[in-house]
Amino acid sequence: MCIAVFIWKVHPFYPLLLLLNRDEYHNRPTIPLGWWQDDPHILGGRDAVAGGTWLCCSKDGRLAFLTNVRELVHPSSPHQQPKSRGYLPLRFLQSKKSPEEFADELVEEATLYNGFNLIVADLCSMSMLYITNRPKGSGIIATQVSPGIHVLSNAKLDSPWPKAQRLEQSFKDLMDKYGGGEIPLKEMSEKLMNDTTKDDESKLPQIYPPEWEYHLSSIFVDADMPTGRYGTRSTSALAMSTSGNITYFEKHLDADLWKEQIISFQIRRETMT
Repeated sequence: MCIAVFIWKVHPFYPLLLLLNRDEYHNRPTIPLGWWQDDPHILGGRDAVAGGTWLCCSKDGRLAFLTNVRELVHPSSPHQQPKSRGYLPLRFLQSKKSPEEFADELVEEATLYNGFNLIVADLCSMSMLYITNRPKGSGIIATQVSPGIHVLSNAKLDSPWPKAQRLEQSFKDLMDKYGGGEIPLKEMSEKLMNDTTKDDESKLPQIYPPEWEYHLSSIFVDADMPTGRYGTRSTSALAMSTSGNITYFEKHLDADLWKEQIISFQIRRETMT
């Protein structure tokens, strides 16, 4: 399902600071954070089944991340299998299109995917767009992301779900604590993204069965479902400094052991504005 919180263009040291939890079945093969062998300018984790990703960035300052829309999905016929949503962030990074041009490209494909929320950004031009294909029948909806703090869960951007509101408030409190200086990504991600607080049943979105939604109502998810163990497989924290340096921290679950790594790089100067 995934949940992300980020601050955009209002911090004096970080034009972008992003935290994201990726939720998935534990038995789904995953490649941890790294530079991709088949596309070495891309950095991110990767779904080893479909080949896509939930969050990635590139040496030329392009970034994209994705969450699913919580909805009841009816089985498709063998001839109408939806495309993998995880390919969308990768597709943006591999293109040369602006966020707006990329959204225009997706207009004819809105019905080919199950519900998605997609953020695409060109960090050199400091342009960021939110793209979704929900509600159904509306085609592709694309809006500029305004400066400030935002939360993306499994409804539209900044929907006031209780878990999203908790994360936003905790993020604001921690930003106030750190002030306008450098922020320790690992410490921040541990304080915010490991929250297992769950909602009262009366506050659940009432889309899935209540027992399932109860488990999904925490920021950090860990649940034994009839279909297998499901929950937060990785926590990512990504920061871009005013000098164009990207720092990407990831903590991921590998065979019931949590491992972590951090990778930094400088956006290519020739692409910076």
